[in-house]
Amino acid sequence: MNLPPSTPAPPTSAPLQLGYSFCPNDTFIFHALHAGLVPSPIPVQEVLEDVQTLNDWATLGRLPMTKISYRAYFGVMDRYVALRAGGALGRGVGPLIVTRGDVPDLNGLTVASPGASTTAELLLRLVYPKVKVVRMRYDQVMPAAERGEVDAGLIIHESRFTYPQHGLSKHMDLGAWWEGETGLPLPLGAILVRRDLAPETQWALNGAVRASLEYAHANPDASRAYIRRHALEMADEVMQAHIDLYVNLFSLDVGEEGTRAVQELHRRAVQVGAVEASGLPLFVRRP
Repeated sequence: MNLPPSTPAPPTSAPLQLGYSFCPNDTFIFHALHAGLVPSPIPVQEVLEDVQTLNDWATLGRLPMTKISYRAYFGVMDRYVALRAGGALGRGVGPLIVTRGDVPDLNGLTVASPGASTTAELLLRLVYPKVKVVRMRYDQVMPAAERGEVDAGLIIHESRFTYPQHGLSKHMDLGAWWEGETGLPLPLGAILVRRDLAPETQWALNGAVRASLEYAHANPDASRAYIRRHALEMADEVMQAHIDLYVNLFSLDVGEEGTRAVQELHRRAVQVGAVEASGLPLFVRRP
């Protein structure tokens, strides 16, 4: 979809473009909002893309509301603020590094990454500062590792359930590493709104996203066809496992613990020079 370089905040009567990924956790959360099954202060228009594309678009301010990696969010905080609802944080949800065999140390070797502004690549850099990164779309990472084009692959989304089918082995669970380092859940993705939207609208959109997720939980069959349509070749059991893993209580509200986790990830990103420090609030606030 071709969008102008920057989309201004829409008037309340115009649809608000909402970007999110094809992944089951996103389509599960946003189906009711997209379909008009829950109240929203502004009608929304879906824009489905892979997360790295959404990350790139956010640097240009193309969408007024969008899913984004937390790592990418830290680079666009001057333009966007995160909702408290709809994001992906948790335990046991982290990206994996996979290899074709036993590789003790990846420093100096090539690793396929799903994108420079992904949380996954930030974690990779924290663990292995001297890897050689080759970037590609997330669904191309496992095939590249399987073919031996790279020494390892950094996998996200549903790939964590299917990598053994590609003859790959888990080298490291970066989520487990993060939890061991910090004792906190891992922040993966956030839902952002433009800071130039009125605070009342920002807060109402947060409530609309939460209502959409609550509707999905209460009416699981309502979104099934929508999720299935965008899940491509994913088996039904993998699709459900994906939702079960990435949609949790932090998706309803980031909470105090989730807030501390995001603050710590931001602190470490600043510490390694990945992003600049910012004094702006990380999350929308009740007006």
